[in-house]
Amino acid sequence: MASKSRSKRKHSAATKPANPKPAAEPIAAVAAEKTAESEVVIETRNLSKVYRDFWGRQKVQALKSLDLEVRKGEIFGLLGPNGSGKTTTIKLLLGLLFPTSGEALVFGTDASDVAKNERIGYLPEESYLYKFLNAEETLDFYGRLFKMSGVERRRRTAELIDKVGLRWARRRPLKEYSKGMTRRIGLAQALINDPDLILLDEPTTGLDPIGIREMKDMLVALRDQGKTLVMCSHLLADVQDVCDRIAILHQGELKELGRVDTLLQLSGETELRIANLSDEAQQEIKAVIERDGAKLISSKNPTTTLEDLFLEIVRDSEARPGRRAKGKST
Repeated sequence: MASKSRSKRKHSAATKPANPKPAAEPIAAVAAEKTAESEVVIETRNLSKVYRDFWGRQKVQALKSLDLEVRKGEIFGLLGPNGSGKTTTIKLLLGLLFPTSGEALVFGTDASDVAKNERIGYLPEESYLYKFLNAEETLDFYGRLFKMSGVERRRRTAELIDKVGLRWARRRPLKEYSKGMTRRIGLAQALINDPDLILLDEPTTGLDPIGIREMKDMLVALRDQGKTLVMCSHLLADVQDVCDRIAILHQGELKELGRVDTLLQLSGETELRIANLSDEAQQEIKAVIERDGAKLISSKNPTTTLEDLFLEIVRDSEARPGRRAKGKST
């Protein structure tokens, strides 16, 4: 296709040398390509990480040739059992670790470039906050690290404390906070710089059912604002509720990647949801729907649960090491 376009442009140039229109097409194509590339917030290419002992011998290969993309404005779930490489991946993206091979790109630049961290918010699995500070002082402290003005710090502090539901405890020292309250202020700390990319490690740990629901609602709201979120979690129901796409890792390898609704769909089966269907009509459903006046609510492929899919992939990986042969569309 490209060779035909070049040939056509050469012909046009020979017959109409003063006409500038042929050059407009490649310029537009390049601009469109750059726009598409800018939508990719995170990209890893053959990313691998090997931990070595004191003598330089290979101890653990935590990540093996990871290839994935995270796009702007989505919630991306990173799943896997303990030791699967999730935390290693997050640390590589933050530039806290350096890859053994391959590369990780964030906002189109190498993850080792610390300047990109000004656009990132990070909630680690354990929030390492100063226990003698209260919520307001904590957020003010982190605002200073980002060189925010006093007016901006006060505005963001009040806004975030309200957002995470801690207004009533804003002046209590963090040493008096429960684990769930600590997770809330940890999320507020991760959002203090109004980041474009938010990395979350077990964001719902320690929260009660109401807190979990509120946390998930906040994550969806952040996505709707155009933020990009990457979350690791062992609570698969939470991931299923909020994530647009997921990657499942096991023993450092990518085993599955795709949209949640696509991965959970069971092919070869059809589920009918019918309202006001009489008992007699159950024997001949299709005929009775027309005769009985029942309402067909939906007809689609039923889905399994994310927990069942997760366990199936892990068990299959243990039985047959290596890359999973059968994958679904991303």
